[in-house]
Formats: sequence, structure tokens, C-alpha cells
Amino acid sequence: MSDAETYARNLNCWSGPVTLTRLDGGISNDNFLVEDEGRKFVVRVNGDVPEHGVLRINDYNCNRAAATAGVAPNVHHFEDRALVVEFVESRTLDEQDVRENDMLERIVDLIKRTHHDAFRQVQGPVCAFWPFRVCRDYACFLEQNNSRVVPELATIRQCNEELETAVGSIDLVLGHNDLLAANFLDAGDRLWLIDWEHAGFTSPLFDLANLASNNELSGVQREWLLEVYFDKPVTDDLRSRFRAMSAASLLREAMWSMVSEINSSIDFDYIAYTTDFYDRFKTAFSAYRESR
Repeated sequence: MSDAETYARNLNCWSGPVTLTRLDGGISNDNFLVEDEGRKFVVRVNGDVPEHGVLRINDYNCNRAAATAGVAPNVHHFEDRALVVEFVESRTLDEQDVRENDMLERIVDLIKRTHHDAFRQVQGPVCAFWPFRVCRDYACFLEQNNSRVVPELATIRQCNEELETAVGSIDLVLGHNDLLAANFLDAGDRLWLIDWEHAGFTSPLFDLANLASNNELSGVQREWLLEVYFDKPVTDDLRSRFRAMSAASLLREAMWSMVSEINSSIDFDYIAYTTDFYDRFKTAFSAYRESR
């Protein structure tokens, strides 16, 4: 039995002995499905991860605000190494699901409710999530730990600064900031967002760009996304800022994986993940440059 499993099994929120099953697919934490006297919960085990700017108190406070707003499952228990949320009978989306137009309409509504309704429900400390600062921090970590990508860092830093300037001033919302398909659950009558460890105050453009770039939305869908979210025609300025943020989202995801190559003990091919997202970033950055 792993240390994480032992820890999850012995949390003091349980009524007694529990049935515990490891959940596959997590690339950041150890995740378990727990049944306690007929009720089901999902337990995510991991402490703070300063290399990724992940603080569990922020995770808890953002998840709690999102639950109050009806966009995330309720939090059952929280402590330094574990967050326990209610299990939702549902199916996990994949990228093809996200690219379905009917699903995209539901997702945009969920994002809006996160940005505005959950924003108003926040209590306690919550982090700011600024992707360009995250990438600067990652670059320092990679340099200090002799990453295999050190020769790329000068170029990465230059691109990051250029993109930050291009995005310009922002409005502030509560963002989820990790809109991979696997973080959406479809319960039939409603969608849920899970895994709030990267959530924090940010620009609405980051979640929109993150959704589009992570799930490879088409050009037509990206245009539709901006028009529906902002409820007005898309200007050239907004389109350009969105392209810059889309490239930044891919860079941040690639650098997250670069750091995870060094600091994660989870059995996952981070090098392949890095290669995929870094290649996608370079394509998006070139497209941004060409569109100016």
C-alpha cells in the first residue's frame, strides 16, 4: 500500500473503515475513489507544490467558491495534504467532446459562471495566476536544476515577454486555468469543473485561450468563443490579444511539463508531453507573429 493510499484511507473525515480505489489518469496528484457508508468521494492527495505555484489552501478556497456557485462538486474535507470532494456520477470529457458545438455552448456558460459567480463567492486567501509570471518562475527553476531544455530558455524568455506585452491590460476574474478536457464532467443535466489547484485571479482571456489551445478548437470555433463570451463582435485588437494568450497558454503547459520532468514521481511520460505542447506552442507563436 502506497503512502498516499494509507494517508487517504486514514483521513479523520471518514465514519469508519472505507473502500478505496485508485483512479487512473492523474498527472499531478494521487487520486482515489472512496466509499464511506454508501456515500462516494474523490480524494486528491498531494501537499503544496511550490515549483508549480500550487498551494492547497488556494485549491480549497477556489473549489469551495466554485461549489457555492454550482460549477464544482462540494468540498467534504480539507487538510494540508488532501482535498476530499463529493463524487459526481458522470462521464469525463475528451477533446473530441469539447470540440462539439453543443458542448462548447455548455462549456462557455460554465466558464462565465466561474469567472463571475464563483468570483463573488471567494473567501480566504486566493492566489493570482498570471501565466507570464508562471513561465518566468519556471524558467528560473529549470535553469537552477540543469534541465535538458536550458539551451531553449533564452528564446523562451524572449517569447514570454513579447506575448505579455501583446496581451496588455486585463479585467480580473476567478479563472480555473487548467481547462483540459479531463477536468470537465458531464452529468447529463449539467457540467462540472474539477481540479482547482491552478485556479486564481487572472484574465478571462487565459481560460478562453487555454480551452481553445488545449482542445485544438478550430479557427471558426475560436472566433465564436470570443463573440459569445464577450457578447459583441470580435475586434482585431481582441483577436490579436487572444492569439497571444493562446500561445502563452501552450508555453505555460509545456513548461509545466518541463518542470514535472524533474520534480514529479508519478509514472507518466512527461518528455513526450513536453514535446507535444512545446511544438504546439511554436506553431501558435509563429501564427501570432504572422497575424500582426
